[in-house]
Amino acid sequence: MAPHPQLHHTLGDILIARGLVSADQMHIAQRERAKTGQPIGRLLVELGFIAEAALRQAQSESQGREGVDLAHALPDPQALALLPRHLAERHRALPLAFDAETRCLTLAMADADDIMALDRLRAHLGDDVAEVRLLVAGEAEIERAIDAHYGHELSIDGILHELETGSAEPRPPWPATGHHGPEDYGQPVVRLIDALLADAARQGASDIHFEPEATFLRIRYRIDGLLRQVRMLHKSHWPAMAVRLKVIAGMDIAESRAPQDGRATLTLGGRPVDFRASSQPTLHGENLVLRILDRHKGIVPLDGLGMSGDQLAQLDTMIARPEGLILFTGPTGSGKTTTLYSILSHLNRPEISIMTLEDPVEYPLPLVRQTSVAESGLDFATGIRTMMRQDPDVILVGEIRDGEGAAMAFRAAMTGHQVYSTLHANSALGAFPRLLDIGVSPDLLAGNVIGVVSQRLVRRLCPHCKTGRPADARERRLLGLAPESPAPLLYRPGGCAHCNRQGYRGRLAVMEVLRMNAELEELVASRARQRALGEAARSAGFRSLAEDGTARVLAGDTALEELARVVDLTGRL
Repeated sequence: MAPHPQLHHTLGDILIARGLVSADQMHIAQRERAKTGQPIGRLLVELGFIAEAALRQAQSESQGREGVDLAHALPDPQALALLPRHLAERHRALPLAFDAETRCLTLAMADADDIMALDRLRAHLGDDVAEVRLLVAGEAEIERAIDAHYGHELSIDGILHELETGSAEPRPPWPATGHHGPEDYGQPVVRLIDALLADAARQGASDIHFEPEATFLRIRYRIDGLLRQVRMLHKSHWPAMAVRLKVIAGMDIAESRAPQDGRATLTLGGRPVDFRASSQPTLHGENLVLRILDRHKGIVPLDGLGMSGDQLAQLDTMIARPEGLILFTGPTGSGKTTTLYSILSHLNRPEISIMTLEDPVEYPLPLVRQTSVAESGLDFATGIRTMMRQDPDVILVGEIRDGEGAAMAFRAAMTGHQVYSTLHANSALGAFPRLLDIGVSPDLLAGNVIGVVSQRLVRRLCPHCKTGRPADARERRLLGLAPESPAPLLYRPGGCAHCNRQGYRGRLAVMEVLRMNAELEELVASRARQRALGEAARSAGFRSLAEDGTARVLAGDTALEELARVVDLTGRL
């Protein structure tokens, strides 16, 4: 296919302007293109003048589209089935993902501006595809990916059948890096791990558990906060699978008797997804857990958190304060990080300096200076001290764990910084005795805490299959209603194809937002009991977790049983 002359002229200008190739090198490549007719980008790579990654970045800039690294991409088998291999090779295109609901196909192309190629591809796809989302990749990368992914079984069931029948012997893969080429992809274990990772991300799992038992391997996904068993394999497959997972995560494959941590970034559905891996020696072998950190889902707009209008207004007022400390409490997995990143994204603009100290950094944010505690060798107290010399306006401290870290966080809040952090406490009001317990003085608390947010995550009822019925007497008491009050309609989970027969789809946050005022600050300074704090907070409009959750149940967003699973309602009985 003839190259697009204006595109390559622009690409050459970009490469020369960036200093990635010289004018002489570009002249040589152009002479070779005149002889061979090959695209100039491919020639620059073959001549050794430029690395493929640098070329891809320049191509995406010249075409005004997002680039994708196919060495870490896991194509969806459903997407590959839409485009036969001969068309993929002819037009240098690789299907990456297909959304059945929107009928949107994500496609990687070497030349996303080749109108003729796009017209031929759309003609073949027909009515099955309503929209094509284009990403840019290097031509050589696409050719390697086509060789790797076409012609191999990519479904989990098909790969497992291949392993069980012995058509391909499962042997441990030992590539030098986390990348895989066509020769590695022939191994079913490599394809099995890739298929499991892609399947977990597609189902919206937050974690994948690989749990060896005496004779089998159990694989579970954590979806909407609860673990769900998806596969059981014979234990003989686990050694090769564990090696593959360690290779991907950059862990030591020779070490199996000590815990390890690792990280990996793969492209799933045309977007980067981070995986954080942890291994733990157990009685029956190494237990591996992978946390899935989807950047696309991790940053939620502030008004998309599902807060009530009053809660959002309270939080907006708290964020508007130029200095002070805002705390977030709740157990692990209650969505604190998601809320914090939403706030940082809301505040993030060029005229404000935002710095974070996290353990670890979960989602990269543009403009924000993020530091990992583990990788930097700092503790939180030392990290805050060094960050304050960097002239920040907003500081995020991953967690207040001890008195020294708390003292530094309050010092930052007292010196004109807006500070955000998390704290292990069961409620918003419970944050104050917790801070007193780790050594923060009441005088320091008063006047420096802007507010406290406590939250839990409950599963959202599937709107397609939920069923309603009147509440009985016990349920009315759990909802805080009088026995003689009319019975409200309560919804329960059903089960349909939309929610994978679970009755729930997605999660929502149940929150309590406590904004400090003069009366509360005076009570905190005098070490008042929690009951007195609660009465003063309620007089200012504070709503507890149970009250917010009850409103969610009555609105039909979640089930009463689901709310009782994460919020204590027994005090109402």
